[in-house]
Amino acid sequence: MSTMRVQRIGGIERRGGVVGYPLKALYEEIAFVAYHFHWAQDAVMNLEHADRRRWVTEISAINQRVNEGTPA
Repeated sequence: MSTMRVQRIGGIERRGGVVGYPLKALYEEIAFVAYHFHWAQDAVMNLEHADRRRWVTEISAINQRVNEGTPA
């Protein structure tokens, strides 16, 4: 579970950003994307959290279609 960061900019409170992320989940995401796209660990690690999660979702959708025999 992540912890939300509270930041004050010009007197305005902003909430957002991932302060912590479970290490096991991070490694699983990196391994998943790197395995399927043959990307280097550093390339996947340097992705923004939301981008990495999006790639995980897209790869999972492709795998689901392939397993069901549905055309891409």
